[in-house]
Amino acid sequence: MHSHYSTDSVITPEDIIRYAKKRGLDGTAITDHDRIDGALRIAEKIDLLVIPGIEVSSRDGHIVGLCVNEVIPPKLSAGETVEKIHATGGIAIACHPISLFKGGLGRHLTSGFDAVETINSSAFPFGYSVKNAERIASHLGVARVAGSDAHYGPEIGYAHTLVDAESTVGDVVEAIRNRLCQPFGKAIPLTLRVKRKFLTSIRK
Repeated sequence: MHSHYSTDSVITPEDIIRYAKKRGLDGTAITDHDRIDGALRIAEKIDLLVIPGIEVSSRDGHIVGLCVNEVIPPKLSAGETVEKIHATGGIAIACHPISLFKGGLGRHLTSGFDAVETINSSAFPFGYSVKNAERIASHLGVARVAGSDAHYGPEIGYAHTLVDAESTVGDVVEAIRNRLCQPFGKAIPLTLRVKRKFLTSIRK
């Protein structure tokens, strides 16, 4: 998810607690656009497992880094971005790789990634995105994960990743790296997408 530290999100720490509990989540990954400070601050405030992350705007498409504690510079190539994420000890995820209007990586996907986000609840068209992301993950032989890509509280938890690990950041990330995870989820309803668009436009 993206917190209110991202300019296109209205999710507060209170929203995270409320909807994570409502959806039965044990934790969440906060991946604000090109910044990490918000995720680190929220992790200190709330009583919920928070995996600090970042969604990097590489020049080839968007890449999520999980278990990252420093900013990864934008506008690098996909390969350079993955290398920098790995250098911090994090894992690199190809988020919404085949989706319209969301900065997918397309042909820039390589086996250097640790996982592919095969289910993204915000992706459009949803079925097309899932089918092709699954094909890519199978071809690369990497882990499959899911994310709601939430920017508005009620969107949280429309997708989730079941991970075979203890509830610590290190264990979860290592389990994903070792493909001990499974994605689940569905598309965010149109009504919520419209509300999100309205609320984020007001914020701007």
